[in-house]
Amino acid sequence: MNMTEVLKEVGRGKRGARDLGFEEAVAAAKMIFDQSATPAQIGAFFLAERIKMESVDELYAFVNACRSHAIRFPRPDSLDCAGPYDGRKSSFMASFAAAFVLASAGLPVTLHGTESLPPKWGITLPDVLREMGIDEGVRGREQTIRAAQQTGVLFVPAESWCPPLGRLRQIRVELGLRTILNTVEKLADYSHSPYLVYGVFHNTMFDRTAQLLQRLDYRKALIVQGAEGSEDVYVDRPTRTYLVENGNAKLHLIDPETYGLESSLPDITWTAAKQLHVTETVLTGEAHMAFINQTILNAGLRLHLAGLFDSVEEGVYTSKSLLEGKSPWQLFCRWREALSDAQVNSL
Repeated sequence: MNMTEVLKEVGRGKRGARDLGFEEAVAAAKMIFDQSATPAQIGAFFLAERIKMESVDELYAFVNACRSHAIRFPRPDSLDCAGPYDGRKSSFMASFAAAFVLASAGLPVTLHGTESLPPKWGITLPDVLREMGIDEGVRGREQTIRAAQQTGVLFVPAESWCPPLGRLRQIRVELGLRTILNTVEKLADYSHSPYLVYGVFHNTMFDRTAQLLQRLDYRKALIVQGAEGSEDVYVDRPTRTYLVENGNAKLHLIDPETYGLESSLPDITWTAAKQLHVTETVLTGEAHMAFINQTILNAGLRLHLAGLFDSVEEGVYTSKSLLEGKSPWQLFCRWREALSDAQVNSL
């Protein structure tokens, strides 16, 4: 099946288009990731899929293709935090601060992302790292892995570890729209993690994502309809989540009031510098209490997800205690130093 034949099937409009079978989707994914299809064909496929909406078979085929092109560094019992690659415009990146709380509790964490992408064009983790003085040096895999081995926190620049994502960037930029890659790239699973927390934006993605994750063999996965489609649960209102475990998906409502953490968020104009400042002040205990509470809630929830504690309450209590003891801040400083050393050594 060539790309012209694929487009004839998926490009007939919302009523006439049909979903590709799994083997057909595998062929389409191969042509796109290998770029044996032309840029015009790839762009047409992305638009047709957006109109039709991707099936679970199609998503599964593209995730497998993405993983087959990715460099993957196994980290047993780790947690993968799959946030939006198109970044943030109006919310705090609680996952970044929470990663150091989790690592302090003994849970390895993998974060990943790229420079900003459409449709949101928000602030991303690479923007925050640049504010820390860490830029190209973070792309050195050996040094990045060494920093993770020293601290428990791994950051993966996805377009470096999965080169086809970098080669497809220009097409995505020119389209300016969400594509199938917005879902797929977050599931490259760079650490072979058994635990996943995955952000979605729309209610319509819950069931489809749950079906997909059941086929990807995670031990436990939490789908979160979080701030700006992120994996971060809210601290000022309840958050809809789906827990995927043992082939089943169950709806759970995470209410911060249940844990005594509900807080009103201050009005902030977010920049990369502000994201970094709030992260650092959360870890030193000097931030607005809403951001401290949001970090505690997200960390506690994930410690329970990964089986380190029998309840979210225990995870919340431990996260609060760790923050008060400053061990996550010390770990953050070690991580920053390790990546800064990596940058110096790469020059």
